[in-house]
Amino acid sequence: MCKKESEKIGKLFTLYKFRTMVVNADKILIKKLKSDKEFREKYLNYRKVENDERITKIGKILRKTSLDEFPQFINVLKGEMSLVGPRPYLNREKKDMGNSYHYIIKCKPGITGLWQVSGRSHTTFKERLKLDIEYYNNRGLWYDIKIIFKTVLSVFKKDGAM
Repeated sequence: MCKKESEKIGKLFTLYKFRTMVVNADKILIKKLKSDKEFREKYLNYRKVENDERITKIGKILRKTSLDEFPQFINVLKGEMSLVGPRPYLNREKKDMGNSYHYIIKCKPGITGLWQVSGRSHTTFKERLKLDIEYYNNRGLWYDIKIIFKTVLSVFKKDGAM
């Protein structure tokens, strides 16, 4: 569910997740963005790239099965996240979010959400923003329940996982 207007919004928190990437993955990303035009275009468009060399062998399995998300239940218990909502964005993505930022941060981030059941890794960053705005505009108990059921199906089918 989304936060009320009066609550503090846009608060940074530690997102718990199993490590799926090599150490110094951000440094490798910066180098790759500078040196590989094709990689840069894909990454800037999707924020993910298939066969990303930074992902470990175990990380590929964790991501494919969505088990890397399991520690986020700690974030839910701490009240930092919800079961359903927009996926948390990285602080460095704030500028790229444009006006969408002001709507999306009014919702607690969720372990699952409309983006995960609407294509996940196969949607562009802009499409993800649109889906998060759609969630913001249509949020409610029944909508959340529908997303949870779709999430369970997606996890079993391994839809959209990279």
